[in-house]
Amino acid sequence: MALFRTVYNILWGDLITIPLPGGSNLGISLLVLILIPAGLYFTVRTRFLPFRLFPEMIKVTLENNRKTGEKERDSISGVQALIVSTACRVGMGNLVGVVAAISAGGAGAVFWMWEIALVGSSTAFIEATLAQLYKEKDPLYGGYRGGPAYYIHAFYNERRAKKQRDREQDAGASATASSAGNGAGRGRKSILAILFAISGLICWCGISQVISNSISSSFENAFHVPPLYSTIVLVVVAAIIVLRKNATVKVLDIMVPVMAACYFFITLFIIVKNAGQLPDVFERIFAEAFGIRQVVGGGIGAVIMNGAKRGLFSNEAGSGSAPCAAAAADISHPAKEGLLQALGVFIDTLLICTCSAMIMLLTPEALTKGLEGMDLLQTAMQYHLGEFGVVFIAVILWLFSFSTFLGILFYARPNVAYLFGDNWLSQTLYKVLALVMLFIGGLAAYQFVWDLGDVGVGLMTVFNMIALIPLAPRALAALRDYERNGMKKSKK
Repeated sequence: MALFRTVYNILWGDLITIPLPGGSNLGISLLVLILIPAGLYFTVRTRFLPFRLFPEMIKVTLENNRKTGEKERDSISGVQALIVSTACRVGMGNLVGVVAAISAGGAGAVFWMWEIALVGSSTAFIEATLAQLYKEKDPLYGGYRGGPAYYIHAFYNERRAKKQRDREQDAGASATASSAGNGAGRGRKSILAILFAISGLICWCGISQVISNSISSSFENAFHVPPLYSTIVLVVVAAIIVLRKNATVKVLDIMVPVMAACYFFITLFIIVKNAGQLPDVFERIFAEAFGIRQVVGGGIGAVIMNGAKRGLFSNEAGSGSAPCAAAAADISHPAKEGLLQALGVFIDTLLICTCSAMIMLLTPEALTKGLEGMDLLQTAMQYHLGEFGVVFIAVILWLFSFSTFLGILFYARPNVAYLFGDNWLSQTLYKVLALVMLFIGGLAAYQFVWDLGDVGVGLMTVFNMIALIPLAPRALAALRDYERNGMKKSKK
């Protein structure tokens, strides 16, 4: 436990503390220290892709992106891969997480959440494009598979092959292609890839418990349903879907657009209903993001870091989760999937998270003062929509959380295969383990398991970023090729 707490504090604690005017401190965790500079670097190297190619992201989403004349058996389209990753991004964090960020950092946290989304979209482009470049065929489920474990594996195999060729040349021998595995070829497994896959599986098991606990709590509050009953229904429905071979994507294809649209339009109704307050809300967001009051009051550090952390870990850019879905896409150019996943960051943070923020910021502060988490959000919805609002939030949380569970089990597929090989036994055992965690979490909250999920995603991010930066030139080359050839063809 002491070792676990040490790792947790290194990843999530304040690694560096910068004193600010007014007695405030800006505490920067290791993950923020890694992800923000990397995001800025990728934004510059892609020539400000989030701004420059946003129209192209929309266009790619609306067109048929499958390879011309080809369709791998049981493969999914680029948009379907976007839906799977959106199912995980658009989870309960978009509800409870945004509430926590605003509770701790005030309205100004929303501005920093937006800024981080712009930076994170470039990182999402790089990792999704690499996932496409290093994907391989999936003999179990059909279609393709991949993700960080696979491009990390390929990267280190290529380095081993190069070192072997150099040694042979130094010894006067002729270098041969058979001297070592290269590219995404199997060869010897990479320790870093193994660590990433293990971290991912640990993280997703932890998230399973958090998901069911949030669902059972919200249903108990809204409908007075005992946690045991709501948890049994949740686990049975989840088992029916995830234990079938390829039902996950089909369910998410329907669920994700419907739940996101319902939440968006309900929020839009609330915004229109309170349109007169919008100038004051936006003034409050920008004022508190840079405001003298926050600096003098010693709270500017909380404003910046709560918004930054919410943006970083809501959109998942850099954690290596979304590439597990991006690799599965059967798409005509790797950069197209990169653009789709970059758009996914916008959908998550600039659209869904902003919806949650507006629900709260358009509620009188006197009503929400002292409240946190779901209590705060349900009070805000009750203010706007009466009892219907409380019921709606409970249902939408169920949908958001359930889709996240389906999505993370899709993510787990290639990582289980990388660790244990291509067999149905290991795939099924991991699904059963996740279902058990789902059941346990619905009945009781175990803080250790929740923290285990946080440590898992933190370690995933560290292992992913170690390979992502040296591999970035390959994704950038794919972007240049797409802009030079792919975009011109599509315009014709």
